[in-house]
Amino acid sequence: MTATAADDIRFRLAMASARIGMAIVSTEGRWIEVNPAVCQLFGYQASDLIGMPAQALSHPDDLPLGQSVQERLLVGGQEQVEIEKRYLRADGQVIEVVVNAALMRDAEGHAEYFISQFCDVTAQRCAERALLELNASLEQRVQTRTLELEAANHRLESFVHGVSHDLRAPLRAIDGFATQLARRTEGQLDAPAQEHLQRIRAASTRMSELIDGLLELARINRAVLRPGKVDVSLLADWTLAELQDAEPMRSADVQVQPGLEVIGDERLLKAMLSQLLANAWRFSAGKPQAWVRVQGERMGDALHLSIRDRGIGFDTAYSAKLFEPFQRLHGSEEGAGNGIGLTIAQQVAMRHGGSIRAEAEPGVGACFHVELHDQEIHDQAIAEAHT
Repeated sequence: MTATAADDIRFRLAMASARIGMAIVSTEGRWIEVNPAVCQLFGYQASDLIGMPAQALSHPDDLPLGQSVQERLLVGGQEQVEIEKRYLRADGQVIEVVVNAALMRDAEGHAEYFISQFCDVTAQRCAERALLELNASLEQRVQTRTLELEAANHRLESFVHGVSHDLRAPLRAIDGFATQLARRTEGQLDAPAQEHLQRIRAASTRMSELIDGLLELARINRAVLRPGKVDVSLLADWTLAELQDAEPMRSADVQVQPGLEVIGDERLLKAMLSQLLANAWRFSAGKPQAWVRVQGERMGDALHLSIRDRGIGFDTAYSAKLFEPFQRLHGSEEGAGNGIGLTIAQQVAMRHGGSIRAEAEPGVGACFHVELHDQEIHDQAIAEAHT
């Protein structure tokens, strides 16, 4: 047996056992030989295919594509061509196939036949189209949800400001009338009546502070982040100075570790520190001296802060409630605020990719651990482009 004959036998054995469709096609475009994978692909017996024009199985719309491949190979412009086209199976089903065709020539360079390989990609293309449709659907749903969210935020903003306006007016009236009544009846009311007036004014003040807190919380949640390099130490010093200026007679021992920095929104971080430090200041009111420490360290892209005080503390069993709106572990006589301050602080930390947790001991003091992650500066331009 000659080497050529042996090679031919090996080729046909490989062709017969191949899982991919393989065929020999004449230069006139008719099937000469097909392997079992081709028969399975097109749903025909080998005896049905042999002698049939290969183009007879092409989808009508793809006939010109198949003809152009044959012509390109015959004129010698290319040795091998790979295309994707549609075929019709024996049962009428349309399949999508990647075809790789090469023209074989004899020793003198004359065209003898084509060797073609066929790979069924129907399932893959269906999956790709389904994924594209899903992505388009998801994009549409995201756009719809975004518009709905923007509309809801707009309604919420209108509601918050409406409630603020509608509630402030009667509160101002209540406080004003109570003040006038106290002035006009000075020296005429007994002690219980004077106490009632004081309670009315105190209640209106607390309600006003609660409205301010709700507006601040709404602003924090809606605010567009404008990241930049923030000197957290400077903000803490500033906030503590404001607290001391408001109560200059109070003795205080406050220390802030210098050099604490993070990339974030300065306005929001100032609001967070104002809430946390005011919390420490208020709950130290019963102590001879207010003692506050602000410390921190960098860990990768995060700044870890600790804000400690030696105030009245609290039971850590209830620490999870601290960050829920209107949850208070102490009464107003012990320094409790409007019940929104720690919620605001937690929201700011979350908007900086972090969180706040608290630990304390009754009568000893409390420590709030804050985690803040650097924000990307370029996010500012993106955010501003959508405002």
